[in-house]
Amino acid sequence: MVGPFRRRQSFELAPPLPPGRELDLPGRGTTFVRDLEGPPGAPTLLLLHGLSGSADLNWFPAFDVLARQYRVVAVDHRGHGRGIRGDQPFRLEDCADDAAAVLDALGIDDRVIAVGYSMGGPIAQLLWHRHRDRIQGLVLAATSRNFRGHPRDRFMFAAVPAASFAARLPPLSLLRTAFDNAMLPRFAPDWLVEWAHRELRRHDAVALAQATQALGRYTSHAWIRTVDVPTAVIICSGDQLVPPRRQAKLAQSIAGARSYVVDTDHFGITKEPEVFVPVLVDACVDVGIRAGLLTPRRVAV
Repeated sequence: MVGPFRRRQSFELAPPLPPGRELDLPGRGTTFVRDLEGPPGAPTLLLLHGLSGSADLNWFPAFDVLARQYRVVAVDHRGHGRGIRGDQPFRLEDCADDAAAVLDALGIDDRVIAVGYSMGGPIAQLLWHRHRDRIQGLVLAATSRNFRGHPRDRFMFAAVPAASFAARLPPLSLLRTAFDNAMLPRFAPDWLVEWAHRELRRHDAVALAQATQALGRYTSHAWIRTVDVPTAVIICSGDQLVPPRRQAKLAQSIAGARSYVVDTDHFGITKEPEVFVPVLVDACVDVGIRAGLLTPRRVAV
């Protein structure tokens, strides 16, 4: 389990985080994973973060509570955080293949539940599409089948990698401050904001720009209706990046998918964890039960 917040050797504060390490993926590169064992014999959740996030930035409020039911593995995607660096252009398909390689590297032979947030949603969808033998369920949050449409939507996604570019500007830059304030949810206390700023600076800005372009091109319309594993879709009713109507259409496109509506915006998991995280837990437990990985008697409270 995760303990109280700690100070790093540089005396910088960080939120509670589970054990993490660099992981070599043969033929692919080196990435970073967080790994919580969970209860003995627990099935695995594979957490896939959003654009301009990381395993830590996206999931830190949920690690501990999800580990009551599951082994929890969270990975940094290419160009994000401490994820794989390379000369190849960013592709969502490569992120899905990386995630499958993480399972191999960790010796996880059983099928898992993939949990995708925002950009992690397409990665989770592609992971099922490309590695169906590895996926037994899906939880898709604040995400969609595609991200094209109204010019406002395209502008909002374009602003996300711009925030990463801005994070590399001199400390007193007004431009950097404006981008950071637009990008980061209103964390409290102040030390948590400072930690989030430091984490944003880990990103590769070129990869994030490419990731935004890849997300704009993404569509699963041709095959999303063939998803045949238990699925939950978490719809953020106040989402300012992914219109809730698109999130609802994603749920409608998957046979048997259950919708969970949460009254928060796109950054709800970190901005309002007390609102978002209980819904996330319910969705993960529901999918686990329907997939035969959990029984009601095994569910911890």
